[in-house]
Amino acid sequence: MIFSDELNLLLKARYPILYISSFEEDRLEYTIRKVIKANTNKAIYCWDFVDGYKINSSNPNFATKNPLQALEFVEKLTEDTPAIFLLKDFNKFLIDPLISRKLRNLLSLLKTQPKTLVIIASEVKIPNDLRGIITILEFNLPTNKEIKFELIRLFRSLNRNIDLKFFELLIQACQGLTIEKIRRVLSKSIAKYGFINMNTIPLILKEKRELISQTQLLEFVEPNSKFNDIGGLRILKDWLALRKNSFSEKAKLYGLPAPRGLLLTGIQGTGKSLTAKSISNEWNLPLLRLDIGCLFGGLVGESENRMRQMILLAEALAPCILWVDEIDKAFINGQKSNDSGTTSRVLGTFINWLSEKKSNVFIIATANNFSLLPLELIRKGRFDEIFFVGLPTFTERKQIFQVFLSRFRPKTKIIFDFQKLSEKSSGFSGAEIEQAIIEAMHIGFNKKREFRNVDILNALEQIIPLSQVDSDSFKDLENLALSGRIRLASQNSAE
Repeated sequence: MIFSDELNLLLKARYPILYISSFEEDRLEYTIRKVIKANTNKAIYCWDFVDGYKINSSNPNFATKNPLQALEFVEKLTEDTPAIFLLKDFNKFLIDPLISRKLRNLLSLLKTQPKTLVIIASEVKIPNDLRGIITILEFNLPTNKEIKFELIRLFRSLNRNIDLKFFELLIQACQGLTIEKIRRVLSKSIAKYGFINMNTIPLILKEKRELISQTQLLEFVEPNSKFNDIGGLRILKDWLALRKNSFSEKAKLYGLPAPRGLLLTGIQGTGKSLTAKSISNEWNLPLLRLDIGCLFGGLVGESENRMRQMILLAEALAPCILWVDEIDKAFINGQKSNDSGTTSRVLGTFINWLSEKKSNVFIIATANNFSLLPLELIRKGRFDEIFFVGLPTFTERKQIFQVFLSRFRPKTKIIFDFQKLSEKSSGFSGAEIEQAIIEAMHIGFNKKREFRNVDILNALEQIIPLSQVDSDSFKDLENLALSGRIRLASQNSAE
């Protein structure tokens, strides 16, 4: 539901205490005032710790530095005075027993009189004894419509015409930023370049990277690989190619639902992470990496709050790709932990989002051990498809050698025997093949010559692949792939 509609509904239903979390205090207050002006005749009283209430000229700073007095003022207003009380940063005082008790005492009055308390804060922190009487309301980052309105206002103030193609790119680039940050970065562009043009886009992306890094939840990844850099995985590549333009306006007009995401599971070093980066590059969408371990905090409710923050940030940056790396390390099937149910609640929030999300966030989750994942995470409806990425086949190993050698030596005149190299590297993953080539380069470098085919063959003999180190686990994974429960990323993955 749209924030203004939900706020209006809660006010009409006489919800006594609302809690709204946002970093955009000015935009939030403007929106609240707009909703109240359009739908009610209630007066608005704003309080903050430094300035108190600005009631009138004779009493401009009532209840300054006194949160208890700020609540007592609610009682003093006559019951026939409909009012909204905006209490800024009031969350900092909720742990005070006096404030907590006073709020609960006010509850019966707020239920019978047309008065509503609205707590405005930059984060959600509510003591357990107040959770039952406070309603949390989400105020999301600016929508496309709001960003468009702000940009039109700016272009008109500069008396400049709008190029529609660039304008759409600019709107998309600004997604995920607050209105204030958009104003700042566009002002920076004008100061640096004299106007807003294609040079503005990198400035906005830099602002986004800084914003994301501050959250310590998501990492803005700049992909430098494409599908051609991945050897094999033909079935997976074809599946992804079909969905390349699924986020376009044409696809939307066609009635095509945007793809939800995929889960890549299988053996380590076979290109799952490289695939995630390549999708971002091929689809021309920003890539956000989630370190799922950072979601779990020490305080009660903090982990769930971080998950909600991550979801809001990812949706604000849509269309984008969210890469959840090694998801099997966070959510384990049948896991019994001592975290008082925190992991289950975080998993529940994540699963509910996977099923219900409407935003254009394409999720790529990777897992090395599929058997550890909870059944509720992998059932149909969470992801569009689950692919098994196994050890490369003979043909795929040839392609992998060609990809790596063309990258390390794009202009070499040395002829490599890809047939022989592929034969000798049976059981090797793509990452292990790369290490064998690097080992051969060390050999050639120390002998003060170019590395050759024989050096790679010697390196392959020295390296013990993971498939031999932990052969039982590899057999289990291959049996899983051959069971038909998971779609193979390439033909005959389990060679």
